[in-house]
Amino acid sequence: MRLSTKGRQAVVAMIDVALHRKSGPLSLAVLSRRQRISLSYLEQMFTNLRRHGLVASTRGPGGGYSLARAAKDITVADILYAVDALETTGVPPLPAGHQSDDPMRCAAPELWASLSQRVVEFLDSVSLKKLVDEQIAKGVSIEEHPVKRAISSQPVVKPIKVTAPNSVFALGNAFIK
Repeated sequence: MRLSTKGRQAVVAMIDVALHRKSGPLSLAVLSRRQRISLSYLEQMFTNLRRHGLVASTRGPGGGYSLARAAKDITVADILYAVDALETTGVPPLPAGHQSDDPMRCAAPELWASLSQRVVEFLDSVSLKKLVDEQIAKGVSIEEHPVKRAISSQPVVKPIKVTAPNSVFALGNAFIK
């Protein structure tokens, strides 16, 4: 059984989305800055999470990702399977007629299959809600009010009504009248 960096980052990202669920959809740009995970990496990850029904996307200004189900209904195993980060692997068999001094190869394959199954059962017993509650107990601060996102950071400037001529010809005609 292998747990990759991708899987760990997916779990961390989902905890962040769940922690800030009251603030509305979380943009990947904000998540990228907060967790220091590449934006393009997050986009690929959240595409898989959305396909597996773990997150829902909202388009447009103020859009982003939110949980598609209650945090108590999402397990760590669900997240890891969604991003293909949980692989149950056994010890590959030796070719016919070969001997090995490696005790890992001599052990019964059933042992490794059983161990992998136990790990998957454990990961399936840990809910996202439990992880969020642990973060809150540790004192992680959460924004209580939704963040209003502007499309642009520049203030809106109303155009000035110009009464001057807009070409050389219009200027000439203004003097002739």
